[in-house]
Amino acid sequence: MSAADAELAALLRCMQPVLNGGIYVYCAVPPHIDLHGLDVLATFREREGLTVILAEDAARAAGLPILFRAAWITLNVDSALSAVGFTAAFARALGDAGIACNVIAAARHDHVFVPVERAQDALDCLLALQRSAQG
Repeated sequence: MSAADAELAALLRCMQPVLNGGIYVYCAVPPHIDLHGLDVLATFREREGLTVILAEDAARAAGLPILFRAAWITLNVDSALSAVGFTAAFARALGDAGIACNVIAAARHDHVFVPVERAQDALDCLLALQRSAQG
């Protein structure tokens, strides 16, 4: 087994997915919107504008246009940003179950946003993947 394969197997065995409480939304923010005072979870600037992820209640209160309602699952394994195949493995498992996923890799953990109505299915799928990796 290669070092990359061993690292992937270890990450899957120790994934520890946890469903965070609340509903989160993706919003494309028009340039004139002031985000000061909003508790934004994540942002990403694209050529077309700024995408923000935040709690649904905060987005609605600010009048932001909601593109996607999501549940947030954190994979509590301490994953390296250079790990090979981890995202592909859990995204494939979710895809095989018919569950869309949007992933943010932070410095220590991966965060998976899935359709809010499929939250429990996604968590069950990720736990099954973890169990299967444990042999």
